[in-house]
Amino acid sequence: MANTDDDRRPKYQRIADSLREAIQAGEYGPGDRLPGENELMAAHGVARMTARQALSVLRDEGVAEARKGAGVFVRAFRPLRRRGIQRLSQQQWGSGRSIWSADIENRALEVDQVTVSEEEAPDHISAVLDLADGETVCVRRRRFVLDGKPVLLATSYLPTSVVAGSAITQENTGPGGTYARLAELGYKPVHFREEIRSRMPSKAEAAQLSISSGTPVILICRTAFADEGRPVEINEMTLDAASYILEYDFDA
Repeated sequence: MANTDDDRRPKYQRIADSLREAIQAGEYGPGDRLPGENELMAAHGVARMTARQALSVLRDEGVAEARKGAGVFVRAFRPLRRRGIQRLSQQQWGSGRSIWSADIENRALEVDQVTVSEEEAPDHISAVLDLADGETVCVRRRRFVLDGKPVLLATSYLPTSVVAGSAITQENTGPGGTYARLAELGYKPVHFREEIRSRMPSKAEAAQLSISSGTPVILICRTAFADEGRPVEINEMTLDAASYILEYDFDA
């Protein structure tokens, strides 16, 4: 009898599939320890490297996580449902709420590694913001940590001529965040555009997000426009793909 496609796949992939199916069936719940290398070697008659590769597949997919000296465990982190449309409504930030509050419910969110600086605008930023030669931007860099897990890196670029002297140039922008402050300055966002891509992380991104180099990241570039189509902010975001569900809910 000819081999099936499943039979031709590498053994480590078949072992990873069986473990994933066991997790989906509830045999291993969030936080449970998965069989270790020795157990997999004995159960499947494979070499240690094959068992190690099988567990690596699950770690790279974000299904499992390694704990030093303890083993590999089913990931307990609940994916974040990013509601792409609701979170950016004026009703959200205009009432003083963070746009993140549309996503996180009652979960614990921390924003760390915050830096704010005035810099020369990169060429691609200058082109989108339609800046004059030599015009600078306010650059806001930060990391978002949900339930103790880093999930997103964000870098925002805003024309210095627009935000100079405002709370946007401070680490804490106040209730409603950057968009509420832009509205107070006369540059209320009335339209947003998001572009989404995906790739593997750089070493620096993997370190900041505490993910393995095999876990992909989602790149979202959002441009905020004020009246008459004036771009007033570009936000370049890097998301841990295993931590997110991107949800877009809109009428036909």
